[in-house]
Parts: sequence; C-alpha cells; structure tokens
Amino acid sequence: MLEKHQKAPLFSSKNQFNETVNLSDYLGKKNVVLYFYPKDDTPGCTIEANQFTQLAGEFAKADTVIIGVSKDSCASHTDFIKKFDLKVDLLADVDGELCESYGVWQEREKNGVKSMAILRSTFLINKEGVLVDAAYGVTPEGHAQDVLDKVKHL
Repeated sequence: MLEKHQKAPLFSSKNQFNETVNLSDYLGKKNVVLYFYPKDDTPGCTIEANQFTQLAGEFAKADTVIIGVSKDSCASHTDFIKKFDLKVDLLADVDGELCESYGVWQEREKNGVKSMAILRSTFLINKEGVLVDAAYGVTPEGHAQDVLDKVKHL
C-alpha cells in the first residue's frame, strides 16, 4: 500500500473520451484527487461520483482536478457520466495496471466467496507529484467533502 509523502506512481490511461490522461499533465499545475471505485452506476459509486460532481467547482477553485478510476470501459464511463451529468474525468483501467500500481486491486470476501476487486480508495497528489493523503477502504457518503477539506489545507 502507498503512504503519505511517497512519490505518486505515474500513470497514463484513457478517459471517457478515449483520450490519454497522464499524471505528468498536471505536475507543476494542479493537485490531483485520484479516486478508485469498483463499478460504474452502482449505488456507492454513484453516491461518490455525484458528491465529487457537486463539489467540482470548489475543487477547481483550489487548483485541483478530480479523476475517478475503475476497470470499466470508456463507453461505460460515457454512459455513467451522461446518466448523472457527472463533472469528473473517469479513467478506464481495463487492464488493471493503474489499480495494481496504487495497491487497490485486492482480494475480498463476500458471502463466503473470495474474489479480486477494487478497494474504494482515494489519493491526494500535490502539484509536485507527492502523495499528501492515501486513504484505502473509504466510505462513499461524505467522502468528497472530507477530501475537499484536505485540499483546502494544502
């Protein structure tokens, strides 16, 4: 698992428009909230995406971009964004490389069955590319506000 004060792993992944997004695009310019979630258009993931969208203006005022990541396709992300009028970029980590590099692809047990899944997690990366916060296993409700509070103290 990643920890505060580490250099954030660099990434390069396609967003909902099938455009490549790199962490290096933001270095020296913007803080990045990189949040990982299990699946588009599921209850917890929708709560989290909607709350980040509601606060998108506040994050922008604080020189911060919000980027969500799941293993869903670009097309799935486009549908999710349209359905809820989301104001966040969503990266399609279909091969799981980004999930692996941030340590969020983990084994879980549900109803006695073990499987691999994305552990809902959020990373706050400053303009220098350093992790200011690394939170694993977060709860969707109220999480966006908690992250905004941390951004305001950068």
